[in-house]
Formats: sequence, C-alpha cells, structure tokens
Amino acid sequence: MPDDSLPRDIRGYHRRSKHAPQRYALGPAFLDWESQPNPFRRFDGARQLDLPLGLDRPTPPFGRWECAAPRRLDAGSLGLFLELALGLSAWKALDGARWAVRNNPSSGNLHPTEGYVVLPPLPGIGEAPALYHYAAAAHALEERCVLDATPKLPPGGFMVGLSSVAWREAWKYGERAFRYCQHDVGHAIGSFAYAAACLGWRLTVLAEPGDAEVADWLGLHREESCHRFEREHPDLLALVHPGPCATTMPEHPGGAWFGRANRLSADHDPWPAVDLALHFTAKPAGDAPKPPPARPAPSGAVSDEPAGAIIRRRRSVMRMDASRILPRDAFGAMLAATLPDAGHVPWGGFPWPARIALFLFVHRVEGMERGLYALVRDPDSFLALKAACDGDFLWQPVAEPGGLPLFLLAPGDLEKRASQLSCLQAIAGKGAFSLGMVAEFARTLDQEGPWAYRRLFWEAGLIGQVLYLEASAAGVSGTGIGCFFDDSVHETLGIDGEAMAWQSLYHFTVGTAIDDPRIATEPAYGHLGG
Repeated sequence: MPDDSLPRDIRGYHRRSKHAPQRYALGPAFLDWESQPNPFRRFDGARQLDLPLGLDRPTPPFGRWECAAPRRLDAGSLGLFLELALGLSAWKALDGARWAVRNNPSSGNLHPTEGYVVLPPLPGIGEAPALYHYAAAAHALEERCVLDATPKLPPGGFMVGLSSVAWREAWKYGERAFRYCQHDVGHAIGSFAYAAACLGWRLTVLAEPGDAEVADWLGLHREESCHRFEREHPDLLALVHPGPCATTMPEHPGGAWFGRANRLSADHDPWPAVDLALHFTAKPAGDAPKPPPARPAPSGAVSDEPAGAIIRRRRSVMRMDASRILPRDAFGAMLAATLPDAGHVPWGGFPWPARIALFLFVHRVEGMERGLYALVRDPDSFLALKAACDGDFLWQPVAEPGGLPLFLLAPGDLEKRASQLSCLQAIAGKGAFSLGMVAEFARTLDQEGPWAYRRLFWEAGLIGQVLYLEASAAGVSGTGIGCFFDDSVHETLGIDGEAMAWQSLYHFTVGTAIDDPRIATEPAYGHLGG
C-alpha cells in the first residue's frame, strides 16, 4: 500500500508526487474558479515605466546567432529582450472566456514564474541603479528598489532574476505543482537565452548564489512582496552581457524599496507537501560542479525566418495530425539542439553538467523505423544508463549526420504505449515522436545535494524550450507533458524506479498541430495599441 505520510526528504516528495494508472498524485478535488490565481503580479505604488514594444524590430535568422551584432543597452533593446523572453504572444478567446499566452510556456498556462531585472542608470528608465519587476501584460517595469550604489555588472549588461509563486500551480495541480514550477524555470532560462541571442547578447546563469541571496536581491523576504499564502520562492540570478565577462556575483548595495504586491487569489488551499519540497531543496551558496571537457555537438535548425517571429509563434497544442510525417533532417536538427554544447544557444549559459537522457518513441519520422530510441546527452553516463535498462535492448547506433549519440533500443509500433504512459493523452502517440526525459537522479542529488532536484527539472524544462522552438522553426509544433505515469515509464525501459538511480522527470511530443477553429486569436498587445 502507498505511504501517505508527509515526506521527510526530497526523495520522499518525489515518490509521493508520482502518478500511477490507479493512483494520481494528490490534487484538488475540484477547481474553485473563484480562487483561480491572477497570472499577473503587480506592485501597487511602485513607479511604472512603460517599455517600447519593438514588435517590428529586426531579429537575426533563427539559429544564425552570429548575425546579431550586440545591441546597445537602452530602453528599446531592453523592451525587446523582455517581450521575447517573458512577454505575451497572443490573447485567445472562446465562448466569452479570454486568456493570454506568452512567449515562455507554462504548465496549464498558469505562469508561476516572475521576472526581475537589475539595471545600471539608463536613459529613459532611471537615473539611479535599481531593481525592477517586469509586468508582462502592461509590458512595463515596476521600480521595486532604488539602489544606493551601482552594483558591479558586466560592461553594457545587467542582471535578471526569476522567482516562482507555487500557489499558482498548486491551485490546479496540488502536490505535483512543485515539479511544474521547476519545469517553468527551465523554460524561462531558455526564453531568456534565446531572447538575449536575438540582440547579440549572452545569458549566464549564476550558480554561486544561494536562495537567501537571490531573495535578498529580489526583495522576496519583505512583508510587502506578497500575500502570506502566495509567496514567491527565489529561483536564480543570471547575467546578460554583450561579450565575455567574469561571472562574479555582485554584492547588494542596499536601497529604498517601493510598492506592495497585489493579492492573486481570494482564497487558498494548503499543500504542505509542496511547502516541504521547498524546504528540502533550499539552495545553499556554492558553485556548480566542474563541467566535463567540452564536446562539440552538431547544431540545431537554421532558418531564414527571423528568430523573433518563431519565438512569438510558439504554441502548445491539444491535438496532433497522425497523417503527417516529420522530415528526417528536421528530426535530427531538433535532437542535435538538445545536446549540451557550450558553444550553442542556449547551453552556453547553463552552468551545470548534463544529467538527462532522452528516450524517444518514434512514430512518424521519414526514413526511420518505428520504435524506442535513446539519445545519450552525457557520454560518460552511457555504461551506467545501459546497465540500468532492459538487458534485451539493442543499443544499435543510428547513422545520423553529425554523429548524434542516438541508439535504437527496440523496433515496433509504440503509439498506443506512448499515449498510455502520458496519462492516456493521445498527443503522445499521434505526433511524429514523443519522448521521456530521464535523469541520473541519485548520483546528482548525492553529489550536489538535495537542492539539485530543482536544477534537474530546470535542465528538463530547458530541453523542452529547445524542442518548442526547434519544432516551430521546422514548421511543426511541440508540447510539454507534465502528466505521465512515472514508474510505468521506468518499467517500460526496464529501470528500477524504486531504486531511484534514474527517474523520468518530463515528457514532450512533437508533430503537426490540429488547430481548434472555435478559438479566436487576438494581438498580444492590442490592448496597449501595439
């Protein structure tokens, strides 16, 4: 019988939050629409600075990032960066309901992630260095803290920060919400990295700061920063810079604070397992493990279409067209882009070593046999991964341009099985391929500490963001799948799920979308006249 006592460590939370065919992780009995959280955080009383939209500003062709000369940091370039990273991509409407979609995807479109920037004095923004919150719907900055001195930032650069409101996800998903918040952080890292590349900039995530330092910079410890049941959890800080720079964490100079956070919900339900997961994974200060020697990898897609157009076109989908076949070169480019080559966007700014392998259910890819495949993103893990899986798997190398570390494990039609594993969702079987992201779980937590649970999900979300944009560049669609039967996935692969050496963290599917003609699409910033 399952153990329903509250977890005592992060491994216990992970077990408790698993889905199974006969027992889903604990969630709300029903959705209380009266208490649905507001997806837009605002700070009343903070000075608001409207940013230029720049929807018509040029961006380089997708994948040809070397074509983007570094832009000067000003209000216009900052506005374009934040819009591409965290801004709205459209409004959707159906039967009187209306909702926004954004350039950074989110589980259930609930958007727990909040974004901040730390800027030097900047014409059109502020005469003093300051911390600002990005208000996505208004495409504006809210001045939270005017700093006493200019922090040591990269020349021509600035700092960004991310936090998560776990309640936004828990309202719908209950105890599994903590996982989804971490996925979304990974997607946002990718959104920041691609947006920076569009302006000729680079993103470098800072591994050194602990949660306390991140909270101090973003003001998350302050009483006015949120309602007591809607706390923002500190995630990370990163530098945005036009060229090579030191990745030293700047010291906080202190300052004067302004604004009070809006209340997101009229009522709240407690989810103590989520609170415990936050406690178990508190990040101490400390650098990332030394990365392995650089291994050049083949690049992803290269398109003549402007990267900004692809970023804004990205959408999740509900249905896939099972009659469409994905070209082989597009498939190879998508997989190549997920490989952790520090010379490729977005991997150059992610400081932690690769710990996730991809297990692919290939359904409809030109010239490829249907079946189960593995993409081994960390070559040093190959022997351990092979030993952990079903002993009957073939591990037959697949000839791909550029030498992808792709292996055929078992041929066969796995359309039905892929859908069953993804909580019976047909999109996992009706597309061109779907996949499970399986992490070297125990080794990572043992070496890096319990906090690394979060960064494993960040890596998974970052892979998901790569696949979203690579799929869009290829003229097809992708969709992240957070609902899957964890240990059923492990059983399919022959992995001992209870041992927790390897664990499935995220699923994804790619194919040709079937649009719903009932849903109307409206301009992202039509309400602002943009």
